[in-house]
Amino acid sequence: MPRGYFITFEGLDGSGKTTQIRRLAATLEAEGHKVVTMRNPGGTALGDRIRSVLLDSKSEDTVGQIAPAAEMALMFADRAQSIAEIILPALAAGNIILCDRYTDSSEAYQGGGRQLGSQRVLAMHAAACDNLQPDLTILLLPSLESSLKRARRRNQRQVAQQGTDENRFERESDDFYRRIYEKYKEIASREPHRVVTIDRNGGIEEIEKDIHDIVAKRISAAKPTLKASIVEA
Repeated sequence: MPRGYFITFEGLDGSGKTTQIRRLAATLEAEGHKVVTMRNPGGTALGDRIRSVLLDSKSEDTVGQIAPAAEMALMFADRAQSIAEIILPALAAGNIILCDRYTDSSEAYQGGGRQLGSQRVLAMHAAACDNLQPDLTILLLPSLESSLKRARRRNQRQVAQQGTDENRFERESDDFYRRIYEKYKEIASREPHRVVTIDRNGGIEEIEKDIHDIVAKRISAAKPTLKASIVEA
């Protein structure tokens, strides 16, 4: 059985990742592909518990201030578990994986935002993830201002409707997010073959089409056995 294809989605909260993953998954499944969707942190029993500590704005009332290095280590504990439990089995089964965040997020948020630096993050990736890299990364990078507005508005709505509060990062300063934004641009510049950036503030349908075109070409080139179903769609 041919190896699957590993696609990650990156960007600030509010960049539209979740919406685009859902739409791409539906399109690929309609074309006959087996698709696994997942997120970091979370997706496993251990990962969901780690997510509750890392993202809940009330978690520091219980555990105290989370040190940047501890935050990074928890992110990679979640990632190592998801690799063992979800990603490697899905790749072995020949599935297409759509993952909401991966190590680029740690490099941007902890390396850039928390100012730990890229070297420490990439060293942790080598140790915890055996350097497993995505085949393709879609980086959604609309303007910083629009992303922050959408993320904060969405989180307020989520608290009101569902009672869940994953706003711990959204309470950070605009300078924190500028460092993340610049680090994402640095990653894309460093790895242009893997990372494809969509940086315009287009409509959902326009961006959906851009993403599908990118993914169709990459999968067709990498996996001839999947080419027919994509080309015919």
